[in-house]
Amino acid sequence: MSGVGEILKAVGDFGPFQKWLVLLTLLPCFTLSFHQFCQLFMVPHEPHHCNTSWIRAIGPNLTEEEQLNLTLPRDADGAYEQCSMYSPVDWDLDSIVAYGLNATEKCSSGWVYPSAQAPSLLTEFDLVCDRKDLNDISQSIYMLGMFLGSMIFGPLSDRMGRRPVILISIFLQGLFGVAIAFVPHFDVYMAFRCVVGASVSGITMTILALATEWVGVSHRPKAVLTSHCCFAIGQMILAGLSYGIRNWRLLQIAGTAPVFALFFYIWVLPESARWLVIKGRIEEAKKVLQKAASINKRTIPLELLEQLKPEAQPKPGSILDLFRKKHLRKVTLIMICTWFVNSLVYYGLSLNVTNFGLDIYLTQLAFGAVEIPARVGCIFVLQWFGRKKTQAVLLILSGLICLIIIGIPEDQPMVTTVLATIGKFTATASFSTSYVYSAELFPTVIRQTGVGLCSMSARLAGIIAPLMLLLEQYHPSIPMAIFGSATVVGGLLCFLLPETRGTDLVDDTRDGCPPAQVCENANSSSKNEHVKGKGGGQDNEYTKSTQF
Repeated sequence: MSGVGEILKAVGDFGPFQKWLVLLTLLPCFTLSFHQFCQLFMVPHEPHHCNTSWIRAIGPNLTEEEQLNLTLPRDADGAYEQCSMYSPVDWDLDSIVAYGLNATEKCSSGWVYPSAQAPSLLTEFDLVCDRKDLNDISQSIYMLGMFLGSMIFGPLSDRMGRRPVILISIFLQGLFGVAIAFVPHFDVYMAFRCVVGASVSGITMTILALATEWVGVSHRPKAVLTSHCCFAIGQMILAGLSYGIRNWRLLQIAGTAPVFALFFYIWVLPESARWLVIKGRIEEAKKVLQKAASINKRTIPLELLEQLKPEAQPKPGSILDLFRKKHLRKVTLIMICTWFVNSLVYYGLSLNVTNFGLDIYLTQLAFGAVEIPARVGCIFVLQWFGRKKTQAVLLILSGLICLIIIGIPEDQPMVTTVLATIGKFTATASFSTSYVYSAELFPTVIRQTGVGLCSMSARLAGIIAPLMLLLEQYHPSIPMAIFGSATVVGGLLCFLLPETRGTDLVDDTRDGCPPAQVCENANSSSKNEHVKGKGGGQDNEYTKSTQF
């Protein structure tokens, strides 16, 4: 078709140009983890009680303790109720002291936070009592933004190109991320977080595609998973940043403002040569390929450049293309399920960090640190055992750990935390595998559409995960039982997928079977001759196997 694969080999699989490109894809990852988990530190637990300043009008000289004794009921443990108060009356102070108050009502004049040291989302927007569920709802709305971003930026990247979508996403993240620090109402906060979520999704998917389409097969997992390690480092930075900055507005600015330094991408970020050729923009593809070769100190043979021919009418891929062919339909449905259950268990554990009973800052630091060996280890595990086995086993392990946690007694928080950390390790490694595996399973012409659809399913799970934690009020085991059983089923389904280790990327959907299957068939001499006879030299572009 295009010969771009052979030209990219002439350019070099992982020369200085690709290393510079991978570096560019790493920088945004430090800020992505901030937006994912920053709200966990903006809603700290604060003791609170109803605002009963109404009694000051008739008893201005009351001490604080006397005021609370007269206006707040006590619970079974003798502590002041946090969400109810005695109903105000028109009596004089002596009558209130003599007879006391009996009728109670919900807090009608707001809340008081005696020990609050710095403004937080909880204290500024009263995320307590009847409003406490807004915390989990806002997390779900952020995930809804990521879901919408997957729906919008995946197909948009296949149509506009990787470069403009990355630039647009970075701009939106910076603009709305900083604007969040100045919102006057919680509804506006949730709306802006939704936009930031969409931008995070756009960046995550598109830098994956750009790196995958420039880097050679043998270095592809290394390039993608290195960016994931930066995401983990970003989580560790978040723990330190939130520990030092307790004011939520200043923390939001400190975590978002660095993204404006990435606007130099306008001048240095290249477009995908594969995408340019697919779209028939041959001259632009030649320029960027020659530039890459120059930086790598390589020379592209003229006969290879002459093979770059535009298609008669480049046809953009659509979601429907993923379901027209049998092998693509199977791959798409299984990967949608894989991403869904992976996201469900990953965010189910990550967003539950405040309930493990240990210091939240140390727990977040550990959760971030454990992701680094998980993602680095993936580079070697994918090489040794292949994509399919790695994906399946990691998912099954994640699910089994969640099911084991159900049997741990409540008075053993340390054991639960250790198991949760191990679960976070396997879920993280599985997620990294999903990114590499998905990028290799879908053809170039609909790669972003396919990855976008999978990412949409993951974001849908991300929306559900925080809300599922609310089921603990019915029984503490319900969330973990759902996370564990669903993930085990998803892992078993992965055994039905083809293996893609050692295969080149497929560029279009015209082949009748997936790349891994073609490579397996190529081992048979008769079938190999049939492939060559039917497709000529062009088939090598899609099916030639490499050793990885």
